[in-house]
Amino acid sequence: MKTYTICGSMRFQKEMQDIAYALEAEKGYAVLQCVYCSDDTVLTDAALARLAEAHYKKIDLSDGIYVVNIDGYIGESVHKEIEYAKANGKDVLYYCETKE
Repeated sequence: MKTYTICGSMRFQKEMQDIAYALEAEKGYAVLQCVYCSDDTVLTDAALARLAEAHYKKIDLSDGIYVVNIDGYIGESVHKEIEYAKANGKDVLYYCETKE
C-alpha cells in the first residue's frame, strides 16, 4: 500500500477531503491530509511555520504527493511542495492532467 500526502490550495479544502476518501476507499492508498481549520481561524506566523514543517514531514513519510489542482490551479506553496517531492525522489500524482 502506497502512502500519499494531499497537496492543494485551501480553497479546495472540501474537495481535498472528498478526494482523500476516494483515494483510500477506491484506490487503496493511505492518505496523509492537510490540517483543515475553519475560515475564521486566525493563524499566527509561528503556527503557519509549524504547520508547514509538519506538512513537509508528511511528504518525507510518504511515497509521494497527490496534487489537487482543480481547474489546473496550483499555487505558489504547492509548486514548492512539488519541487520538494521531486527533489526527494517522491511520486507526484495530479488530480487533473497537467502540461508538465
